[in-house]
Amino acid sequence: MTAIAPAPSPARARATAVLPRLALVLAALLAALFAAAAPATAHAALTASDPKDGAVVATAPAQVTLSFSEQVAMGDDSIRVMDPQGKRVDTGELRDMCSGSTIRYGTALHSGLPDGTYTVAWQAISADSHPVSGAFTFSVGAPSATAVSLPTQQVGGGPVGIAYGIARYAAYAGFTVLVGGAAFVLLCWRRGSSERPLQKLVMRGWVTVTAATLAMLVLRNPYTGSGKFADVFDLNGLRAVLETKAGASLVSRLLLLGAAALFVAVLFGAYARRRQEADGAGTDGAEASAEQARDTSDLVFGLGIGGTVVAAGIAATWALAEHASTGIQTAVAMPVDILHLLAVATWLGGLAALLVALHKVPDIEREAVRRFSKVAFVSVVVLAVTGVYQSWRQLGSWSALTDTSYGRLLLIKVGLVAVLVAVAFLSRTWTARLAQVPSEAPAEVLAAVKAGGPAGGTARGAAGGDVSRETGADVSRETSAGPDASIDPRRAAQLARQHAARDKAREKQVRDADPERGGLRRSVLAEAGVAVVLLAVTTVLTSTEPGRTAEQEAGRNQASTAVPNRAIKITLPYDTGGQNGKGSVRLELDPGRVGANTLHLWADDPGGKPVDLPEIKVSFTLPAKEIGPLPVLPDRLTPGHWSASGVQLPLAGEWRIDVIVRTSDIDQTTVQKNVKIG
Repeated sequence: MTAIAPAPSPARARATAVLPRLALVLAALLAALFAAAAPATAHAALTASDPKDGAVVATAPAQVTLSFSEQVAMGDDSIRVMDPQGKRVDTGELRDMCSGSTIRYGTALHSGLPDGTYTVAWQAISADSHPVSGAFTFSVGAPSATAVSLPTQQVGGGPVGIAYGIARYAAYAGFTVLVGGAAFVLLCWRRGSSERPLQKLVMRGWVTVTAATLAMLVLRNPYTGSGKFADVFDLNGLRAVLETKAGASLVSRLLLLGAAALFVAVLFGAYARRRQEADGAGTDGAEASAEQARDTSDLVFGLGIGGTVVAAGIAATWALAEHASTGIQTAVAMPVDILHLLAVATWLGGLAALLVALHKVPDIEREAVRRFSKVAFVSVVVLAVTGVYQSWRQLGSWSALTDTSYGRLLLIKVGLVAVLVAVAFLSRTWTARLAQVPSEAPAEVLAAVKAGGPAGGTARGAAGGDVSRETGADVSRETSAGPDASIDPRRAAQLARQHAARDKAREKQVRDADPERGGLRRSVLAEAGVAVVLLAVTTVLTSTEPGRTAEQEAGRNQASTAVPNRAIKITLPYDTGGQNGKGSVRLELDPGRVGANTLHLWADDPGGKPVDLPEIKVSFTLPAKEIGPLPVLPDRLTPGHWSASGVQLPLAGEWRIDVIVRTSDIDQTTVQKNVKIG
């Protein structure tokens, strides 16, 4: 079952069906639109560099600096600068130049660098634990040929990145099954604690999340570094990982999974035995039954409290180390992220448990199905509320929903959840029928399946006719001979296969005896299939740069509003009216603030090729203060590229930039743009 509103009474079913279903659709769609399983803020992005990408400077800089959108972790080799021959020209010492909200790191360069094109390669780990990297070039004097090729593979990519991504998905899936399966037993079907299929499901969830966490821990060093599997055996690298926030989170998760193993042992051990004893005590007298019930209730309460604490602790290892731990309102974002993860696990993990129960334990009580319907409905409400808040942190604007990769993935998730809700309506119909139609399965068949013996002498099913009756007689004859009897191993294997076929036939007979349960089982299977794809999309979302950061990074390349310590970049088309009079001027004002600035101009023809204009002039005017025009005559550096340093802008405000372009002796035009100087 997916998130379904609790079924109304038969007399009021038709009158009240519309409102709960409408609420379900809205809540589920909001949860899909505004939520991902884990992320709540952005990856770090490079927002500025000095020198800029592609810049041509007259003299070699003393250092290279990089600015980021959020806090990052960098080491001495995180910034590397190479000359045209590929030789490193940086000192290898990282400079922390962070101040307040400005995140900036740099490295010093050796003195006396010759003219030519230099390559800067960098990599870092953002505050949300994801590795980021990049490279760019700048030139001293004039561009030159370079033997250095820019890396085509981002850090965190390649085969190691794929393996790490698979481990991340397995960790989410295992956590979902572990928590959701246990919650299904405690909240919906306590008799399920003694059912072997559910025990196997929850244990497999625990094994999966534990193995995935170990894999992530050993892959963390190559994932954030070289990208080579051989570095898994680098003990120094592993030691360095353990000192990071992500490494500490993975170790904490392993410790909490140890506590979860104890919880599972009690749930399927001591608690299951007490339930069986309580059921048996019901035939021994009311007093003994009441005492057993009290003991069982106390244990359920303890398991509920302890299980919630452990599950929340495991969820916190994601929230405290990844997206929710950085950005705005982290004190609110982290508990919201924990609630979101728990709601996802309760809903989807409970769905997996219900599917297993319907398939392997056909006599599951109808009331258990209806209880899960209520639990799933509450889970979706929590998902919707927490998802709206998470979306506000991740997207920042409606335009990010369609203009960024993250937003488009969210739209895909919306479509998947719409399909999931549609199938849920079908499941809702089958659930209502379960509440009205009595089971058609013969009582002796149910008793036979539970006891493992023959049902009224026959068990006709898919395995074929009277096979089970004959097999039962053969087994009885063979085993009555005693332990000392000689049994042919091949005959024993044949009897074992026949015995398994008999049990499978009985199980299928019970499943097929109630068509309502068969329909519910098929619809829940369809829901589970969609849920698997949905979880995969959610995992991809956790590795995708959210829309808020993507738009910020794109905005710095085209916005006319200056941001402190970031360059203004604008493009101005021109047309002088003469031959070859059309083109565009790209202008960059760095750092785009009050005081001294550096101006760069590039002229391109309509095909994007540099144009060596006969003359180009620039002036700055602040109309509100009647300042200007302040003329600037840039120096020609290379064909199609001019630069001027020390451009003074005395006051903040909205400045008008006028660019005078001359393409011949008589063809000239002026283009302008308003920009805000902070």
